[in-house]
Amino acid sequence: MGKKLLAAVLGGLAFFLWSSIAHVFTGLGETGFQEIPNEPAVVADMKANLPGSGLYLFPGWGLPPDATHSQRMAAMQKPEIQAKMQAGPTGLLVYRSAGMGGLTARQLITELVTNMVQIFLAVLLLGQTRIINFIGRWRFIAIAGSMAAISTNISYWNWYGFPGNYTLAYICTVAMGFVFAGLVAAAIVKPVQEALAAKA
Repeated sequence: MGKKLLAAVLGGLAFFLWSSIAHVFTGLGETGFQEIPNEPAVVADMKANLPGSGLYLFPGWGLPPDATHSQRMAAMQKPEIQAKMQAGPTGLLVYRSAGMGGLTARQLITELVTNMVQIFLAVLLLGQTRIINFIGRWRFIAIAGSMAAISTNISYWNWYGFPGNYTLAYICTVAMGFVFAGLVAAAIVKPVQEALAAKA
């Protein structure tokens, strides 16, 4: 377990370093984003009409906030709601009424710990295999990371209309994070050798 934790820590650091480079130097972090034209007027309308921070979906279904799941599902099938969705516009809005300030230590630490947990889980899976060589172990982690990269991003593009270029950029960022972290983890964790040593 000690080697797995070491692989998670060092692999997570490699992942975090790559993500930092991707966002600061490559422009991948800004891909797909646009500024709102006439922002002061739009923001003033949001402040006047949105009750607080949250994830907002439009067009709405005309239901109270405490509506049940069955009521929401029934409302989605109404012809007038379907017509509004087909006519557009539609979308999701992440709204923070109090703002968020600049980059904080908490955000960086949260991202780093998340990267370490991701690599730890990949290393646990690797530990269940009998892969002998370094390339095989690295490829295993890279493929596992690619699965993680597409799992939510494609769904957000498919169901919620996230921009295609944003989706591809973020898949690339996450997948490459596992590629670099996998190089570190595969060099540390050697399941077959460890199993043979334990038997001896």
